[in-house]
Amino acid sequence: MRYLIKAFHTTDGVSVFEVDAADRESARRQAESRGYRVIDVAAPAGRRWPSLASARFSVPLFCQELLSLLDAGMGLVEAIAVLAHKAKQDEAHRHLEALHRLLGEGQAFSRALEGLPDVFPALLIATVKSAERTGDLNEALRRYLAYHHRLNAVRNKILAASVYPALLIGIGLLVVFFLLGYVVPRFAKVYEDVGSDRLPALSRALMQWGQFAGDHAGVFALTAAAGIAGLAYALSRPALRAAVARRLWQLPFLGEQLRIYQLARFTRTVAMLLKGGVPLVTALDMTDSLLPQPALQAGLVTARQAIREGRAVSDAFSVNGLATEVGTRLLVVGERSGELGEMMERIAVFYDDQISRSVDWASRLFEPVLMMLIGFMIGGIVILMYLPIFELASSLQ
Repeated sequence: MRYLIKAFHTTDGVSVFEVDAADRESARRQAESRGYRVIDVAAPAGRRWPSLASARFSVPLFCQELLSLLDAGMGLVEAIAVLAHKAKQDEAHRHLEALHRLLGEGQAFSRALEGLPDVFPALLIATVKSAERTGDLNEALRRYLAYHHRLNAVRNKILAASVYPALLIGIGLLVVFFLLGYVVPRFAKVYEDVGSDRLPALSRALMQWGQFAGDHAGVFALTAAAGIAGLAYALSRPALRAAVARRLWQLPFLGEQLRIYQLARFTRTVAMLLKGGVPLVTALDMTDSLLPQPALQAGLVTARQAIREGRAVSDAFSVNGLATEVGTRLLVVGERSGELGEMMERIAVFYDDQISRSVDWASRLFEPVLMMLIGFMIGGIVILMYLPIFELASSLQ
């Protein structure tokens, strides 16, 4: 959910911006992690669509183009000026012009990115800030792009696997509605002169539906349109989506896969921050928005406090549900070797592989079952429509 933050910064003064967070406290912590002193946190009064700006301005594309110009030997300020000049969308041009202006005022790149908190994510800002200490901005951008690619790889695979079932369901429902709303009513008129007692029971029920749909075609069409509009409106409500998400998390198999997916994103982000030189507790503060599920958020708060008190990371994560059994064992190895960031990256890869196997298995099982169900539905309707004809033909013989 988007929250409106009014905060004070030593360099920018009082400013107002939006952040994505699960609740007000998470929004406050995000702002404080960027160096702001929060004055007020409020939900926007009306429905906003910030994703439109994100669609016009792609942060990964910006990083990729900036990296190409820096690798070519161009200076940072000059590269930003070139990107601002070639930007075709007004939103992207405005953001890059603001970034170029802040750099021209002598601010560091990370500070300039912080000046646009609703555009550039805190993770990129932290990555750039750590690179400014070592002077290797190019490597930091490569690390961020690799992180972004790996973070979206599993999600893209899930989306690709869901395209065919979604098309199958959509086309199947359209065919069923066409049969029930157009074809069956016309068959019902053909069978009006045939005695209803001569029709099979299921065919008789189908013809009764056809007569009802034919007599009330306008009401039927308006009801269907209202139902579709109501469903679309209901799905757009955050409260309903949250309730559906809670139910999905409670399902035995799917809930566990959702948990692993969230843990993979969380673990990979923490790993990148650690490898960038960010302290562990600070990294945990910056990644609480990656765990939208309330139980995981509560576990992160408890684990973060336990780590502050000196408890081992593996114990804190295991007790609070932030790592599986295999993940916990790998964390122990990372603590012993001192390569906690590298080990968290391996844990995220392990989680991604587990999710990929589950997606492959589910798609191989779900698609044939779905095709059979839709085939039975359409075939059943067609058979019930033509069965009386077969009965009449056999009686005439």
